Amino acid sequence: MSRRMGFLSGLCGCLEKRGRSAGSSGGGGGKEEDDGGELWNFFFELRDLQIATNYFSELNRLGSTRFSVLYKGLMPNGQVVAVEKVSDQGLKKFINEVKLLLKVQHKNLATLLGCCAEGPEIMLVYEYLPNGPLDYILFEKKKFASLDWTKRFRIVTGVARGLLYLHEEAPLTIIHGGIRPRNILLDEQLNPKIADFGMARLAKMTDIDSDELDILGPYGYLSPEYVMYGNLSVKTDVFSFGVLVLEIVSGRKIHGMQLGEEKAYPLSYAWMLFEEGRSLDLVDPSLDDCDFDEAAMCIQLGLSCCQYSPTERPNMSSVHLMLSTGSFTLPTPRNPASLVGGQSWTSTHSRNSISDSSIDGGR
Repeated sequence: MSRRMGFLSGLCGCLEKRGRSAGSSGGGGGKEEDDGGELWNFFFELRDLQIATNYFSELNRLGSTRFSVLYKGLMPNGQVVAVEKVSDQGLKKFINEVKLLLKVQHKNLATLLGCCAEGPEIMLVYEYLPNGPLDYILFEKKKFASLDWTKRFRIVTGVARGLLYLHEEAPLTIIHGGIRPRNILLDEQLNPKIADFGMARLAKMTDIDSDELDILGPYGYLSPEYVMYGNLSVKTDVFSFGVLVLEIVSGRKIHGMQLGEEKAYPLSYAWMLFEEGRSLDLVDPSLDDCDFDEAAMCIQLGLSCCQYSPTERPNMSSVHLMLSTGSFTLPTPRNPASLVGGQSWTSTHSRNSISDSSIDGGR
């Protein structure tokens, strides 16, 4: 109970600061009162959420994670929302997510509408994104036979744009720490929105608890320096983005043992094809039409983002420039970091950083 009260006190402080900031920029005498009233709309009543989700019916259930369950809800005003019930074990993640999402707003980030701290569980309320997580469509293909190339490239570009905002344009530099298909949500037009900021960090606060690596998700998306030493930076997100890009191009999960030993680890397989001049063999065979120039660019980009040394990975501004204009030329990647047998990281190249200053940025 004391932890929950501490959260509410801290949250109210964040809301008041945001309100004062909005009020000072607005300039009107009555503006501050209006902002204050709207800020309190951030808090949802438990009764309203119960009715919206049909009392958290299994029929409204969208999915679950280790610390939460997500439900679809229909509010009295007709707005469709996603309601995440968070367990006590997930309170720290909950607090972190709310505080960070109050600092950011972008079209490629999931929108936090509010929260509820009544009753036995605490809840987050988000905009509802009808096409759900990317992995649901990309890997299981339950809703679409396949994503065409235009949609896939738009998703890659949108995620890059969202990360660029977090790393270089937001009021404070934010490291997401969990970029993977499950945390990329898709709206009606399959535009991507980065979600799940529970493990995100401000760049100046990168310390992580020893038990947090256990809940960050599949190791295949985490950079070597993060897994082995707990070193977290914007280049950690760049690595995860590189893996994501290769998965989107290939339509294959980072761990795909059913594909056979040669193709089991997409990073190693992609590198082998790249070395042999057969990069386009990585492209998802279910694609009927594909811009092979864009696909080849994405494969080289993915490999460049997955370099073992953080200094050898491009920053997101360079990544976005290349995707949006094609005018930025990446250096030829080396053998990327590869996860062998799910246990250890290997890399056959030197860990010395390359000297190309154009990709050595990042905040």
